[in-house]
Amino acid sequence: MKKPVTGTKAMVVSPHHLATAAGARVLERGGNAFDAAIAVSACLAVVYPHMTGVGGDAFFLSYHASDGEVRAYNASGRSGSAATIEAFADREAIPIRGPRSAITVPGMADGWHAVQNRYGRMAFSEVLEPAIAYAAEGFPMSPDQYEHTKQHAAMLGEQAATANIYMPGGRIVQPGERFVQAQLAATLTKLAEAGRDGFYKGEIAAEIVRFLQAEGGLLQEEDFAKHSGEWTEPIRGSYRGYDIYQVPPNSQGFTGIMALQMLEQFDLAAMGHGSYEYYHVLTEALKLSFRDRNRYLTDPAFAAIPLDRLLSKEYAAELASSINRTAAMDINSQPVGSDTAYAAVVDEDGNAVSFIQSLYFEFGSGVVAGDTGVLLQNRGSFFSLDPGHINRLEPGKRTFHTLMPAMACQNGKPSFLYGTQGGEGQPQTQTLMLTRMIDFGMDPQQAVGEPRFVWGRTWGLPTQELKLEGRIPQETADKLAEAGHLVRRMPDFDGIMGHAHAIAIGKDGMLIGGSDPRCDGSAIGW
Repeated sequence: MKKPVTGTKAMVVSPHHLATAAGARVLERGGNAFDAAIAVSACLAVVYPHMTGVGGDAFFLSYHASDGEVRAYNASGRSGSAATIEAFADREAIPIRGPRSAITVPGMADGWHAVQNRYGRMAFSEVLEPAIAYAAEGFPMSPDQYEHTKQHAAMLGEQAATANIYMPGGRIVQPGERFVQAQLAATLTKLAEAGRDGFYKGEIAAEIVRFLQAEGGLLQEEDFAKHSGEWTEPIRGSYRGYDIYQVPPNSQGFTGIMALQMLEQFDLAAMGHGSYEYYHVLTEALKLSFRDRNRYLTDPAFAAIPLDRLLSKEYAAELASSINRTAAMDINSQPVGSDTAYAAVVDEDGNAVSFIQSLYFEFGSGVVAGDTGVLLQNRGSFFSLDPGHINRLEPGKRTFHTLMPAMACQNGKPSFLYGTQGGEGQPQTQTLMLTRMIDFGMDPQQAVGEPRFVWGRTWGLPTQELKLEGRIPQETADKLAEAGHLVRRMPDFDGIMGHAHAIAIGKDGMLIGGSDPRCDGSAIGW
């Protein structure tokens, strides 16, 4: 088991040690948490390309020590103007791979510029330097990227531009060998020099659109030129004296608040950590939150989402009272992408950033756009082609989004920054982590490293399985099965549980970081 990393001035956690190190170096050079967060985010877009990239989306949740405010930035992209249900009249669903799955504008570059430009100390070009260097000069292929490349080699080989980068010369780069992305380095350099407009209004956007339209894609240059993310008020709930912050819809973040407010009705400490009762009650509360998520979540500009009711303590108590302590509920799951990168930074001034980014599925659409080196997301493939569905496809719309960075505050200051990779697994693992830290007094590393479960999520397929890591006692697994859970045992430290990370900030200012042993990540603090 990894040991927690401690510090008194700063802490960085991420799912790749090179990205963590880049954030630490920016802090050492005089940058603040916002500078470091963008450096980490951009590096992850290079060194973890199967999970995230400049062709994807991001959400940022930030605390500003100067005014004591928590703010959210929604860096998710909207569907193109030609992305209509009629455009897919010959299909039952939007393709999950290929050029016609890339129907939303990438929001990542806008998010980087917005956060760093508003609150950072350094030049935008400076914070992108580490990412550009890793892309141009290469970095050692990580075990996680290697395994995903091997698993998806056939899909990656379908597009020549994609295969040339991710399987150069027709072979998979081995772990530890240098992996270079020269075209991506050139694109990031243009972005660093010209700012966000260099991506959305210049030759980068033009080349992406040129390539997509030649392949039957739907995005147009105007879609890029019109794109903008937005600063927004985070949503808030509470759990045992902590204020819980999440990004508002189109993020599924409200599920994390709903589940915790249901669980507040139970004495988890008395149940005992890792007991049947603990896992059962957590699973049932999360399933109830998913039922409302599936009913309401979409772009709030297109439909009213009753957050006042969903986040009320009265509704939480009502839902909690419906949980049967001895029997599992039958609630349908739905297929959602699961490949994401979560990271967090705290600086010596007390600023804090909790953020998450993704291409949706591993390697997103599988399409690298022309000579840009940009691997495009397939997030828009989650839109429904059913005209009556709440998340139906419409032009200029943000889809139901799984990304949800979290922050828990006490007395107006951050206490925990936490999040994870994992689609539908995100609210589940977040709930496990926070209850472990608050109800059972675990440090972030123990909270991340203890055995985990995930209900419903499998690689793009609907299921009601309750997957349990092997370290969960057989007796507990048997009791869960007896209660009606469709139990499936998984190996210890299985990657399907996601890659989680957390930072705890003590009342004495002590910082404790935890990084997931299931990935290539690390925590650096001092």
